[in-house]
Amino acid sequence: MFPIRDHNPSNRTPIVTWALLVANVVIFLSYFPALSGSQADLLSFYQEWGLMAGETTQNGIGRGMVTHMFLHGGWMHLIGNMLFLYIFGDNLEDLMGHLGFAAFYLLGGLAAAYGQILADPLSDVPMVGASGAIASVMGGYLLMFPRARIDVLVILVVFIKVFTIPAWLMLGLWFGLQLVSGLQMDLVGGGVAYWAHAGGFVAGVLLTLPMFLRRGGAAFWAAFGGKPPHDEVEYRVEKRRSGIPRVRRVRSVQGMDRPLSDLARVPRSGTPRGPRGPWSGGR
Repeated sequence: MFPIRDHNPSNRTPIVTWALLVANVVIFLSYFPALSGSQADLLSFYQEWGLMAGETTQNGIGRGMVTHMFLHGGWMHLIGNMLFLYIFGDNLEDLMGHLGFAAFYLLGGLAAAYGQILADPLSDVPMVGASGAIASVMGGYLLMFPRARIDVLVILVVFIKVFTIPAWLMLGLWFGLQLVSGLQMDLVGGGVAYWAHAGGFVAGVLLTLPMFLRRGGAAFWAAFGGKPPHDEVEYRVEKRRSGIPRVRRVRSVQGMDRPLSDLARVPRSGTPRGPRGPWSGGR
């Protein structure tokens, strides 16, 4: 089960989110295709630019604290991280502003790194990946929009279906999995940095907390039912003669036949929900 999109539009063009996506992809393409043929060369590169917990514990903060956030261990590692950043990053950037979100992302990544260092302070296995920083984005998203709707793709052998579930369920399950996996994992052997994920997620909640409280805290949830404070969108799958389905983005279930040009007038983040109407998307 993994998310493919949310129903939460944003008002700002997510410049920082897109810049992070491009930076991660470009950096990955600059080294991985050339080094993937030699495991020794790839490991040496990760030791040079990744995060070495043992080295950091003994010698203090080095460049790996930042550079590890832009490295990935393979294609699926990169694609998975960029998918999560694409889904959840734009909404936090919308709330925090471009510079605020950039600072939030960096601080979340640093907190995630320390989460892994605390779990295994003498490790000589290099840690790479944007997962910790993106986990902080997920934590912030959960605090601000616990009932925002997320579409997840479930694949069980031949069973493939998209389900829509609230953010608290999807992100809560993900966070719980990191904790359980971290407790069961053999740290000495390396592998997935579950404690970096958990640490980044908690840091994201804490870093977003001041903004949440400025908006009224629990009163903010009550005012909008835990959903975004603006109209949501829906997705309709249409069959075509070619056999390849097309996913169309519309205003609401009631507005399935509304012209696509009207999407330019979707109320965005920061625009209060108006009275419920045929295009409100509120449920």
